[in-house]
Amino acid sequence: MSSTEVPFVPPANVLPKVTPVRVGEGERLRSVGLQGITLTVRSRPPAREGLPPALYVHGLGGSSQNWSALMEQLECDVDGEALDLPGFGDSPPPDDGNYSVTAHARAVIRFLDASGRGPVHLFGNSLGGAVSTRVAAVRPDLVRTLTLVSPALPEIRVQRTAVPTGLLALPGVAGLFTRYSKDWTAEQRVRGVMALCYGDPGRVTPEGFRHAVEEMERRLQLPYFWDAMARSARGLVNAYTLGGQHALWRQAERVLAPTLLVYGGKDQLVGFRMAQKAARTFRDSRLLTLPEAGHVAMMEYPETVAGAFRDFVSTKDLVTDKAAASSGGAGRRTGPVGRGEAATASGGGADATAVGS
Repeated sequence: MSSTEVPFVPPANVLPKVTPVRVGEGERLRSVGLQGITLTVRSRPPAREGLPPALYVHGLGGSSQNWSALMEQLECDVDGEALDLPGFGDSPPPDDGNYSVTAHARAVIRFLDASGRGPVHLFGNSLGGAVSTRVAAVRPDLVRTLTLVSPALPEIRVQRTAVPTGLLALPGVAGLFTRYSKDWTAEQRVRGVMALCYGDPGRVTPEGFRHAVEEMERRLQLPYFWDAMARSARGLVNAYTLGGQHALWRQAERVLAPTLLVYGGKDQLVGFRMAQKAARTFRDSRLLTLPEAGHVAMMEYPETVAGAFRDFVSTKDLVTDKAAASSGGAGRRTGPVGRGEAATASGGGADATAVGS
């Protein structure tokens, strides 16, 4: 079955009623109807008017809740919104059943075009990092800066711990896994996901674990949950095989926006060794490495990631100001600043609601 075939989804009037998705304190949810898709958008009221817009894109199996901690940390810096990609979180499946990286990128672009908020500070994690890279490459007018947390860009030597996620892309594997794991409790599933995605699952608070279990229970009631997972995994694997101008690393080379790269030293899904390649590929980049972090550094170390983003943006603003002063007028960044500039950090707290690769 190809990733573009339309899946069977029961009519809306027979879909089971599920627990409402969690909305954290200070957060708001709204539904946005666009061509062929309906997106749920999570946001926090900005601390003051006039802050630059930001958009957060989650990874495979995740949702907009993955960004709640970082959104709160940055509420005084950006006017932030986080998407549930089609078929994830509280967003229903796309009308055409297409879960390719290109389709997810198209959803992000449609939302930004419709909202008129671009250019934005664009954040992406894992699959969302691949999606955000494609958005930044094909629509540079929509992206002010790009922040990628463990982006799922092609690797020649995949880590063993990432193989099961890749196998999910094979036809029939999702069904086999569903039958194999039918007796697993939501708590067991969440512990397994956290062991895979966190550098130290012990950093998750009891409240965070409870919220994650509730979200897992809600998702398992959705008849399209495993289909969305399998097709998105297949779409990511297919994207890895593309060549020419559509290759993800080729598109990374084309990104004009200043890029902050965040990699965790204990990431079991995206190889830490890819950090240096990414720093060399993105033309205007800064690299932050977190030796104790896993795959979702923005959830494990939100304070550290937020601080790195503030420093990053401050540096870019300083460069722009200097350019303006030297030219005697309004300045714009005209070339790369510190390709592959690197920093290492540690520290921060952690919470969790819904994690994914």
